Amino acid sequence: MYQLDWNLEELTPHQKTIADYVQKNIHALLYTTESEIAEQLSLSNATVSRFWKTVGYENFKDFKNHLKEQTEISPANKLENILKQVESNEMQNKLLAQSLQHLQETLLYFSSETFQQAIDLLSNSNNIYIYSPGPSEGLANLIQFRLSRFGLSIHLMPKSGHEIFETLVHMTNNDTILIFGFVQLHPETKVILDHSKTIGCKSIVITDRLISDFNTNADIVLYASRGELWEFHSMVAPTFLIENLIIAVGMQKKEHSIAKLEELNELRRKYKDILPR
Repeated sequence: MYQLDWNLEELTPHQKTIADYVQKNIHALLYTTESEIAEQLSLSNATVSRFWKTVGYENFKDFKNHLKEQTEISPANKLENILKQVESNEMQNKLLAQSLQHLQETLLYFSSETFQQAIDLLSNSNNIYIYSPGPSEGLANLIQFRLSRFGLSIHLMPKSGHEIFETLVHMTNNDTILIFGFVQLHPETKVILDHSKTIGCKSIVITDRLISDFNTNADIVLYASRGELWEFHSMVAPTFLIENLIIAVGMQKKEHSIAKLEELNELRRKYKDILPR
């Protein structure tokens, strides 16, 4: 968490209250107004407006510009933030506690009805296309590997640029697109979702945002907590969600899934002397 340098000796009691609020809500301030701060603290707008000059800024806008420069979100400062929170001798306990928190938050917003709709789509689609930019690539490989064993037709899409058109041209209204949409709606994701709607291809988005453009652009949205924007993003909850999807699809297509796995075992036995495990 970014720590501001407050000169507490020069602040009045009201100004200390504002400073405390600012420090506790540092990353939300970029999207907050002076009136909202005043309302939260039961202070006048004038008191809040005068505060910024007292702490060295021309106005609230000037403070926001400074804050934006100092709290730029990057992989480096995400890692730095989490390292500041834990000592080496307690890191495992801290990370475990955070992982449990992500899982609990994911379950808090879990909808059995929406989850079943996703299972139905994945189980009955002719083809499943997966778009997985950035760190979600590992999750895409996991679900491709597992669902392919059940006999489903899985296609991983290119990550960016015009190459996605080579995949979009083959999608039909009997297919499903599974998208990992963490943090924000990428231009490629926007194109994929728009094309899906045009041709009637259903879309499932797994995201770490409760409120985003995905809610209005995708057919099904599944939430998985990964932490706040400025934190080191955990993939524990998304992995948990993916593993549940895999198991649920296997159960829904139980006879077919077991038959394909038996075929796999037979191949292993037949060629075990040539290709030992």
